[in-house]
Amino acid sequence: MDFSAPLVLENARARLRPLELADFEALQAPAFDPEIWRYTLAPAYTPADLRTYLQAALDGRAQGQRYPFVVIDRATGALAGSTSYYNISPDEQRLSIGYTWLGPDFQRTGLNRACKHLLLGHAFGPLACERVELETDGRNAKSREAMRRMGATEEGTLRSHRNTQGGVRRDTVIFSIIRPEWPALRQTAFQPFENDTRG
Repeated sequence: MDFSAPLVLENARARLRPLELADFEALQAPAFDPEIWRYTLAPAYTPADLRTYLQAALDGRAQGQRYPFVVIDRATGALAGSTSYYNISPDEQRLSIGYTWLGPDFQRTGLNRACKHLLLGHAFGPLACERVELETDGRNAKSREAMRRMGATEEGTLRSHRNTQGGVRRDTVIFSIIRPEWPALRQTAFQPFENDTRG
């Protein structure tokens, strides 16, 4: 994966483009609902937190560890949140999708599913991945259900896996989608977006 390339992915519902520090002002509107950050490893409850979050994402890209995108809602043109590729392993043909958050107005609207369609399509297409992983805090029932609904397989729980907010050690639940599953998922869970891909 070329971390220096300005990767833009788009369908009728969502547009993903590289995250920039200049997105700070526009991302403040969707960012400051505490529920967004309840289960995240790096919360952004305040403007200072958000600036730190964005800088960490950009540093990850500069170091070749993470490719962060800003999520644009094509229905309104508004910046809705962010998502990333990370844990990218070209030799093992796998990566993870995560660091995903959307403002409350954009949740349960189909925007997250549209973003996952773009990211999975690019991962199994140009990036030639065999496996895409997703993970979430074991307490985050909403996220776990969203992953199941998009057709990801729950593989198991890594107990006491990571430090998270408030000095808690969280259990991490791992989901995956593998290449042989993608053609069917394109025609089921992601079918509404299949004829609308523009990037």
